Amino acid sequence: MELNRLTASGISIFQRFLYSCSSNAVLPWPESILSDPAHSEHVEVNVLLERRSFTTRFELAEYLNNRFESAGFRPARADGGLWAWIACFYFNEICPKSRGVLQPGSAPRWIPQSSDWRRYYRHLVAGPYGIYRAHREAPMRAFAVLCQRPGRPGDLVEQLASRQQIVTNPAIMQVATNWFVDASTGQQRRNANSKGAGGPRRFIDVLNQFDLTWDLSMLGPEELSARLPPEFRVASS
Repeated sequence: MELNRLTASGISIFQRFLYSCSSNAVLPWPESILSDPAHSEHVEVNVLLERRSFTTRFELAEYLNNRFESAGFRPARADGGLWAWIACFYFNEICPKSRGVLQPGSAPRWIPQSSDWRRYYRHLVAGPYGIYRAHREAPMRAFAVLCQRPGRPGDLVEQLASRQQIVTNPAIMQVATNWFVDASTGQQRRNANSKGAGGPRRFIDVLNQFDLTWDLSMLGPEELSARLPPEFRVASS
């Protein structure tokens, strides 16, 4: 389907649908707004997206990046109507469910809040795409926050991606990926869910302490790893 962007009325309809998912009267998925000129408009170039599922946030981000690159298109972070359109287009593919019940979560997961990074990163499409683009020279180094299912980011993403200076830092993200992802499986290690030693919250605390002494933007992955406390030296699956 040809990429569009939602107008204000389209976003309003999408919002009403999202809110209804938490009630006993769920509205039908508003597919018609994707092409209805009353609720959507064309973007500047022709970008075609196919309806498909994605195993990981990385796969979703890589697919969109490739589509945009091949069309010579660079979507703006602030283009909320475009990101909301893509989220609506892939709603059935990425929305988590529990026993068949839709669980879309809060509105910023679908309609981006571009003025506030601590909310913007939560968008299920713009968030992973933005991280992928920030590390486009070597996107796998950010796999720690891109290895999750598109609709279920989890606490590791919450802790790392909510901090823009951390999630865009090449060395930090490489170290995080080395520590929190099992390279043999591409899955999160068990420590990625820990709230204690060796977990993401402790990782952030250590980085905040380091930031008082060193310029983290000047450290490479090896230098950063060497400074980490012993709890981050050996990860077990």
